[in-house]
Amino acid sequence: MNIQYSPVEELNLLKELQDGLGFESYADGFGLTDFGDISGLVAGWSKDPEFTDRLIPFAQANGSGSFYALWRLDDRDDLSSLPVVVFGDEGGQHVVARHVRELFQLLGFDSEIRVDWEEVYFYRDEDDAYSDSHDEFVAWLDENFGLPVAEDPAAVLAAAQAELGQRFTDWVGPFLP
Repeated sequence: MNIQYSPVEELNLLKELQDGLGFESYADGFGLTDFGDISGLVAGWSKDPEFTDRLIPFAQANGSGSFYALWRLDDRDDLSSLPVVVFGDEGGQHVVARHVRELFQLLGFDSEIRVDWEEVYFYRDEDDAYSDSHDEFVAWLDENFGLPVAEDPAAVLAAAQAELGQRFTDWVGPFLP
């Protein structure tokens, strides 16, 4: 099946998997939404076209309304190589991954992302059950990209933020109230 969900092949592959497994069934709180729908950005952050033109929302990040977007920090053609940022339902915006595949590794941890003004993190208690289709997602991640699950999501977040966090904060600041 060749699904044209987006111009990002990795996301098209994930959409095909999601269509088979179900929304939020393979990673806690996560699901692909309408690619490029900026309504959440406009409602909660800024209507400025300089802001909305540089962000491409594509997924629900958790069950309470946070969402992921690709950040067009430059004009590269390969959208899958753009950083992934999260906008929190209660506020806060942060870089979470240096590219789409790194986000996929974080999703394999199978925990809803927590977002507030000061920090972003994943937490999983050792007794927490995995999503119903977690094993299928982990197998898909390995088969399609040869990638393991992020066993230490804090390290992945820290690397992304060390590389791009301040740049994102500096860029987004003038658009925020």
